[in-house]
Amino acid sequence: MNDDIVEVRAVDKATLDGLNAWGWVSYLLHLIVAIAAVVPGAQVSVAVLLIALVIDLVKRPDASGTWHASHFAWRIRSVLWAGVLYVLTAPLWLLFFVPGWIAWCVISLWFLYRIVRGMVAMNQQEALPR
Repeated sequence: MNDDIVEVRAVDKATLDGLNAWGWVSYLLHLIVAIAAVVPGAQVSVAVLLIALVIDLVKRPDASGTWHASHFAWRIRSVLWAGVLYVLTAPLWLLFFVPGWIAWCVISLWFLYRIVRGMVAMNQQEALPR
């Protein structure tokens, strides 16, 4: 069985337009958080990230069977992995400032890359890899 095959369902234009709009709202909110994470001194509330995550979790079932589904999953996985990595590397801040700072910079850059990569694919109306 090939895991890359995704069942595609027929969806009306209004639904696709709605998924597209919600996807861009979510990507823009994620982008604000991602840029703030790599710009020294920039402060963005974690609420912005949580709003984007809630949008993704709520709208994900609507995207099932469309190329948009991969984008909702991509954003959710990006947030969850970044959160896990931040938590795992948090003790470095307490023990050694520089390694903690380096680890969080790398995680933040990775998160920014994931958001920009997703936005490029969305603009081209392409699904993202699992």
